Amino acid sequence: MSENTPFIKDVPDEDVKFSIIIPAHNEENYIGECLASIAKSAQPYKDQVEVIVVLNRCTDKTKEIAQSYNCVTLENNDKNLSKIRNAGAALAKGEILITIDADTRMTEHLLSEAEKHLSSNQYIGGGVNGNFERMSLGIVVSSMLLIVPLLFKYGLISVGIFWCYKKDFQAIKGFNENMLMAEDADFAKRLKEWGKKNGKKYGTIKNGMTTSCRRFDHYGDWMLLKRPDILFAYLRGTNKKAANEAYYDDQAR
Repeated sequence: MSENTPFIKDVPDEDVKFSIIIPAHNEENYIGECLASIAKSAQPYKDQVEVIVVLNRCTDKTKEIAQSYNCVTLENNDKNLSKIRNAGAALAKGEILITIDADTRMTEHLLSEAEKHLSSNQYIGGGVNGNFERMSLGIVVSSMLLIVPLLFKYGLISVGIFWCYKKDFQAIKGFNENMLMAEDADFAKRLKEWGKKNGKKYGTIKNGMTTSCRRFDHYGDWMLLKRPDILFAYLRGTNKKAANEAYYDDQAR
C-alpha cells in the first residue's frame, strides 16, 4: 500500500467520520481485497476514515497486511464474533460505524450511500445486500434454507455490512455477546426496533457488496441441505460446538 492510503490513525476523535470494523481470524487470503475496496470507497473522505482490524488468534500475515494499509490493529482471543466486533467498536473514534467481514468487498459508493441515508434523518442505520462471488443452484438452495427460517424469527432485515451512528450502536449495546451464531440477525432486529422507537426506518443499501463463497467451497454448495444440524444451530444461536466449526476452529471456513 502506498503512503497515500486514505486510512488514518492516532488522530483526534473529531477528525474521524467513519470507523470501519473488521473481525479477522487468519484472513491473509481475503483481507487485502477487502481493504482495497474500502480504500476505494473512502476516496471522497480523505483523512476521515479509520479501519480497525480485530486480530483474532491470527498466525498468518493478516496483521502485516492490515498494518500496510495503516489500519488500527487490536489483538483478541475470544471465540465469539459479538465480542470481537464489540472490542473493535470500543476503540472507534468515528461518528459512523461500519462493520464488514474480511472476505467481503464493499462497492465504490457504499460509504457515500451510508452517509446519505443517515444524514437524511430517516434511517437509524441498516444493512447491505449484494452478491456471492459465484452462484450455483446449490448455493441458492442453501441460502434460502437459511434465509427463510431467519426471516420468520427476526423479521425482514438485511445483514452483510452494517452501518449506523456510533451513538445508536451504543444505545442498543452493540452485538449480543450471548449469541455465538446469527448475531448479525439479532443485531439487525434490535437496531430496527430501536429505530422504530425513534421514528426512523431500518435501511438496506442494495447491491453494495460482494462476498466470498469460501464456506461453500469447503463444505459444498448444498451444505445446508446435507447438514441440517448447522441450520438448527444458526436458529438457536448459542451452539458452541457448531460456532467453533463454522467460525473459530476451521481454517478453511
